[in-house]
Amino acid sequence: MPKLKTHKGAKARFHVTGSGKFLRMKGGSSHLRRNKPARVKREYNDKLPISPVDKKKLSRLMPYAGK
Repeated sequence: MPKLKTHKGAKARFHVTGSGKFLRMKGGSSHLRRNKPARVKREYNDKLPISPVDKKKLSRLMPYAGK
């Protein structure tokens, strides 16, 4: 069985924790950021867990990430 390739776009956009959870950043963090309130800008600093629906799709894109 050949090795599976990691999808480079998914690798750049998602982070995997040590326990195997996938984390993502919020979208729209750079566009028109000056006009947004400070509270909204702070929300862009955190990484959020992905939806459970997307876990199967993401694990196919990143076969060697997580557990």
